[in-house]
Amino acid sequence: MNTKLILLIIAILFISRNYAQTTKKQIAIEQNNISEMLDSFNTAASDANFEKYFNFFTEDAIFIGTDATEIWNKQAFMEFAKPYFEKKKTWQFRVIQRHVYFGTHNDIAWFDELLNTQMKICRGSGVVVKKNNQWKIQQYVLSMTIPNKTAKSVIEIKSATEDSLIRILPK
Repeated sequence: MNTKLILLIIAILFISRNYAQTTKKQIAIEQNNISEMLDSFNTAASDANFEKYFNFFTEDAIFIGTDATEIWNKQAFMEFAKPYFEKKKTWQFRVIQRHVYFGTHNDIAWFDELLNTQMKICRGSGVVVKKNNQWKIQQYVLSMTIPNKTAKSVIEIKSATEDSLIRILPK
């Protein structure tokens, strides 16, 4: 009886170890898939490929831009961006660094990235969801980074504009 119990424990440990290794491997594969999707997303923007770019978003996606007033659903963002795509005057974001994270669900992930842009270094972050075996952007947030040693100067530059926004933005 002790031999059977020991063999059962060994079998459970072996299966658990293999499951953990498979899970880590699958997470690495999905992190790579998401990273490749985000690279393609950025390429579609730099190529001014409107249809391809917006196909990376879910239908209920939200895009939050660098200005405090820029929070758009997909349709509103498409309307805002369309003239830029038509004039081939889009943006070119090159990834410097990216991290992809998973919680307990394998069909939802979030990311943060540093990007080399025409605005210098920006931070992109967001939520991606897996729909029909494809990763899609459900929320994207673009922020300009401000080096700590220049923050005071930047605050002085934007104070008048943002003080007035603080008074009128809905809560």
